[in-house]
Amino acid sequence: MANVAIIGAQWGDEGKGKIVDLFTDDADIVVRFQGGNNAGHTLVVDGKKTVLHLIPSGALHPNKLCVIGNGVVVDPEVLLEEITALKRQGHFMDDAQLRISEEAHLIMPYHKAIDQARERLRGEGMIGTTGRGIGPAYEDKVARVGIRVIDLLEEETFQEKLQRNIEEKNIYLKAILKEKTLDFNKLHDSYSVYREKLRSYVTDTSLLLDREMRAGKQVLFEGAQGTLLDVDHGTYPFVTSSNTVAGGVCSGTGVGPRHIHQIIGISKAYATRVGSGPFPTEIHGPEGETLKREGFEFGATTGRPRRCGWFDAVGVRHAVRMSGITGIALTKLDVLTGFKKIPICTAYRYDGKVVHDFPASLKIMQHAQPVYEQMEGWDKPLDDVRKFSDLPAQAQKYVRRLEEIVETEIILVSVGPGRDQTILLKNPFHT
Repeated sequence: MANVAIIGAQWGDEGKGKIVDLFTDDADIVVRFQGGNNAGHTLVVDGKKTVLHLIPSGALHPNKLCVIGNGVVVDPEVLLEEITALKRQGHFMDDAQLRISEEAHLIMPYHKAIDQARERLRGEGMIGTTGRGIGPAYEDKVARVGIRVIDLLEEETFQEKLQRNIEEKNIYLKAILKEKTLDFNKLHDSYSVYREKLRSYVTDTSLLLDREMRAGKQVLFEGAQGTLLDVDHGTYPFVTSSNTVAGGVCSGTGVGPRHIHQIIGISKAYATRVGSGPFPTEIHGPEGETLKREGFEFGATTGRPRRCGWFDAVGVRHAVRMSGITGIALTKLDVLTGFKKIPICTAYRYDGKVVHDFPASLKIMQHAQPVYEQMEGWDKPLDDVRKFSDLPAQAQKYVRRLEEIVETEIILVSVGPGRDQTILLKNPFHT
């Protein structure tokens, strides 16, 4: 038996959805452990694209249990819309296929109103939040005024907490943010409808996972965003509001660390970033536009164009160390086809010094210059390649050099969005 965690090793958007979908074949249960509907995981099966925001990427597989852990912040409206859309496609016909932690926190309308208003007020200093209310929901969780799923199921508890929060948030919205206030009765009534629609999915998922693992079931833990957006270990303050590193698996599911056997980091063969924040290897000009076009680099959640750059080994090494990554799944190698030279960032240069480790200082990150090593490119399209030995020699050298620099073996190479466009070198469930 093996349990595997999937972690983003860059700034998110690395292709985790495809990899989770692929490895779900060997798992019995797929669990989301952090984030909210600010994350979008894109799956392409038989040429059809599906984007999931809250439900784990194992949803397209029959007879797999999907779990939303306590570390996720849940917008009930978005979740129910997603369930309905999946059912229309013939998935999730059995409600027992989805379980939601009773300890997960809810995203409320005032969270979204605050999120969007703050971003407008920041002006040029905006963080680049999706405006989905994720940050303010996590703030309330830490401030111990959040509303959990279990609170929603208990009418008196929900009413009491909502009344208190509405009074406080309305003062803040009106006096500080100059926004419209929210109506208690309207909000209460809409969430009362959500209560009855969600009730059958709710359980103690920590106990559920413990029981299933004791019975020999294999679990795949699915992360959202990426290590460099971790609230503690990323490019703060240009980060998400949760812990995206492997340690977040334990706190976000109620599962002890001894139950996690393999940790797979997902990384593109280049780098992208959505929104604001430092990005040392960002490319401005024709090469960046080529990566954006060929990689179809637009956010799955917002549709925003992603900033593109060369592979940043400093950031990926940081991710490997922070999460104890045991193997790398390298995605979008095919997008690099056609480049004569492909740079790899092996270090940063700042104030006349070479920096090999990922710095905490925002000032250093904003002014760091990449130190590049040049690799030979290739012209052969990779879409139909299914064996590593069939890759162009230059592509093989590129992959092996990345392994050396980040000091972690690459267990998978993706050469297209489809399930079958994958070169699997090692299956983490079989090691």
